[in-house]
Amino acid sequence: MSKTKIEWTETTWNPTTGCTHISIGCQNCYAEVMAKRLHAMGLKKYENNFKLTLHPNVLIEPYQWKKPRMIFVNSMSDLFHEDMPFEYIQRVFKVMNDCKHHIFQVLTKRSNILLEYSKNLQWTENIWMGVTVENSQNVKRINHLQETEAFIKFLSIEPLLGPIQNLELQDINWVIVGGESGPKARPMNESWVKDIQSQCNKYHTPFFFKQWGGRNKKAAGRELLGKTWDEMPSYNKSRDLIFA
Repeated sequence: MSKTKIEWTETTWNPTTGCTHISIGCQNCYAEVMAKRLHAMGLKKYENNFKLTLHPNVLIEPYQWKKPRMIFVNSMSDLFHEDMPFEYIQRVFKVMNDCKHHIFQVLTKRSNILLEYSKNLQWTENIWMGVTVENSQNVKRINHLQETEAFIKFLSIEPLLGPIQNLELQDINWVIVGGESGPKARPMNESWVKDIQSQCNKYHTPFFFKQWGGRNKKAAGRELLGKTWDEMPSYNKSRDLIFA
């Protein structure tokens, strides 16, 4: 288990590591930077650096965690990468299907592959499926997500790199927004964030503001309109989802 500082989850689980750039949001990929650092430190799991690598020995881990957890799946990879064997995706889903006391949050930029595979995967209610939408050029990913069999569907609008108007939020259960962080962080305009929050309010969609980002994300903070936004899909502490 790897505890994480990511505000919208509790734990990360990486049955695969490594990825390749697919869109503008990947330009300053935090996972790639971290993988290179861990590779330089000699960690065996990252001996292939940021090349896509399967770790079947890790599949057993969620079974061993008795306390319910909110788990971000593949924070260091993309489960729907074009080179990922479908059989391995099925094995990951089998773990998530079995471990219903946990919530698993899966995030991809490869929404076309997600949609292609969706009907051949078993979607239990504890699997939250999300797509990254960093600008208006990638909103088609939302349409792909809406067509899947997932019970909880969410958007990670991070890093937000431009205004996104007229978001398709029907059947979307959660929206996360955040700015890019790090020494090469690209700027995020406050008006872009306010507009997305307003759209979420219109659709009664839970809104989570992760960070302003920048070179010093801690100093920039997380407040928007004078408050912290930590809204999430409804669920209780036993991890039973509550559907309105």
